[in-house]
Amino acid sequence: MLGDSPEDLLNEVESVRDHVLTQGAAIFRQWQPILHRSAFDPGAANLAHYLAFRELDLRQLQRQLVALGLSGLGRSESRVLPTLDAVIANLHLLRGGDPGPVRRPAPADYYRGERELALHTDVLFGPAVAGRATRIMVTMGAKTGKNIDHIRDLFKAGMDAARINTAHDGAKAWKQMIENIRSVGEEFGRRCPILMDLQGPKIRTRDVITPKDRKVVRAGDTILLAFDKPKADEAFPFQANCAMPEVLQQVRAGAKVSIKDGLIVGMVEEVRAEGLVVAVTRTPPDGQPLETQKGINFPGTPIEVSPLTADDLNDLDFVAANADMVGYSFVQRPGDVALLQGELAKRRAGRPPIGIVAKIETQLGFSNLPEIIVQGAGGNPFAVMIARGDLAVEIGYERMSEVQEEILWVCESAYVPVIWATQVLESLVKRGMPSRGEFTDAAMGNRAECVMLNKGPFIAEGVTVLDNVLRRMEAHMVKKSPQLRALSAWTRDR
Repeated sequence: MLGDSPEDLLNEVESVRDHVLTQGAAIFRQWQPILHRSAFDPGAANLAHYLAFRELDLRQLQRQLVALGLSGLGRSESRVLPTLDAVIANLHLLRGGDPGPVRRPAPADYYRGERELALHTDVLFGPAVAGRATRIMVTMGAKTGKNIDHIRDLFKAGMDAARINTAHDGAKAWKQMIENIRSVGEEFGRRCPILMDLQGPKIRTRDVITPKDRKVVRAGDTILLAFDKPKADEAFPFQANCAMPEVLQQVRAGAKVSIKDGLIVGMVEEVRAEGLVVAVTRTPPDGQPLETQKGINFPGTPIEVSPLTADDLNDLDFVAANADMVGYSFVQRPGDVALLQGELAKRRAGRPPIGIVAKIETQLGFSNLPEIIVQGAGGNPFAVMIARGDLAVEIGYERMSEVQEEILWVCESAYVPVIWATQVLESLVKRGMPSRGEFTDAAMGNRAECVMLNKGPFIAEGVTVLDNVLRRMEAHMVKKSPQLRALSAWTRDR
């Protein structure tokens, strides 16, 4: 049982510091061979300390320190050692003894991590606008390339960065989009960085067979995910094959299956010569159509597939020459990042490294996040996108809130920017009418360095609203730290 006296607490905090130093140094040594970018060295060191720090259960110690008026362990992501040193210095004062070998960090050292993160954010997303640190990224549509006034409206509304999805359109349309964005940026006197997303592997339904009398699948039905092209079979009235058939070969009996963002959920009952027999366990109450070109996920099954497809390699020629950042789908291992870095190096011809945005959308990618960060940021300006659509399907919706928090913490500890993505203000952008819950979600986005909006008819209004929400929230909250500004709602004349 941990004692309550300053002396007992001092011993405990010093023990934690020793653990962080020893284990953090061991972690950092493992990473050194792939650290080729000095700008990331402080982040890598703090990340190593943070991983060692979070190996420990510190809840009781945290509560007892708060009771003495000492706090900060719960907000130490960007400053692990400075936080511990500040607590140790205060405990020495409280016990009334020698100040000890650990000195209180200067404010400049204490807040160094915040400055480093802000610098890396500027490099990727451009300087912040007055009154709002969190950047706004907007996904471009094909019409953007033809309507420069639309770009001006987005700039006026508060767009800071643009995203182009290489799954749509082509080089001619992309070039026009980029020219328009650059041109309007010059008019407004500010840079608008451009992220180009690679398509990545498409694990989707391709050919589909459904009964003539019933197009929707319901719980209790069976679907055959065929290895080859589906063939009519009375035993399996619902069938589909996959755009990447090699993926199905890696799935075993008992595996979970999700189709179309979890609208059809099931389990592999049997692996047959012709394919996977999937017992459907959940759909919407009225059922769900089995359709072509819908995503297939296998939550909990590690899928071995290259995140760089032949199409991606072709698109990468244009991306490496024209974009400021490349968005990387289906990143699961540090080796995936190394693969992209190698391909980019071939195409950059000695020019400075392009920014990489790793999209975390699988359980394996989440589990390997620290090593993915080190590989990426060790060689390139680097950010992480929380791809909440696929990630929620992979890990389960009930875990999504917890996991996105942990991603934010780990990235902050490495001084790596985060993009908060997927369905932000979606009802407003697509239909012109927001839901209440969307505003809470958008407000949470201020804990990331960038919030991404998808395209829609009301996108300019969406940018305006998001800009307003983020400005308001930043007066109240920065990362996990409440900002104790004066509250006017309950102020009365006295």
